[in-house]
Amino acid sequence: MPFFWQYGAMTPLPTLGGVNGQASWINNRGEIVGTAETFNPDPTCPSPPKYQFKPAIWENGQIQELPTIGSDQNGYAFSINDSGQVVGASGDCTTLQGNGTHLQPRHALLWQTGTETNLGTLGGTGTGMGVLALGINNQGLAVGVSDLAGDQTFHGFIWSRETGMQDVGTLPGDVASGALGVNDAGEIIGISADKDFNLTAFVRQPGGVLTGLNSLI
Repeated sequence: MPFFWQYGAMTPLPTLGGVNGQASWINNRGEIVGTAETFNPDPTCPSPPKYQFKPAIWENGQIQELPTIGSDQNGYAFSINDSGQVVGASGDCTTLQGNGTHLQPRHALLWQTGTETNLGTLGGTGTGMGVLALGINNQGLAVGVSDLAGDQTFHGFIWSRETGMQDVGTLPGDVASGALGVNDAGEIIGISADKDFNLTAFVRQPGGVLTGLNSLI
């Protein structure tokens, strides 16, 4: 069950009728985002999940379901900025993924005042690592991960309304990456992986190249 912790007290957050839920981020206005289970069965879900789960936002203890896109039945909201813009993904129910959810993310989404925007892809269809937005700053810059064409590997992305989705690339010699967070200065943090999936943390300055954090030690 999702919960809100304030001043040493834990307050449970409502779901969308189901038992389970998860809170992932809170902004400075106290708005919380995550996912919440419904009582609508999803026969495509492998055990243990068996109900649809929807992206959700909680405000003043009240829950609002955020819309998914197309035929997607499930979704997750990962982050929210102080303007109330929310990012996440929608897609299919699947086994537990590396992102800590049971979501196979097909579409990276941004929600504003309850309306969803599809952020696009870097050429993939979402059948590999997937397509999902993980962070957003107060200027509305979103970051995340997208499969590349062929869905055999994936790269981190940065998205804005002006430029759309752009590839952040990898560290030299690596084959995959993910952008995990972005601050208000536009600095991006993430991970870059070689062909054996050895991971290196990176930072990317606005408009610049990736720098492995190990090189700064």
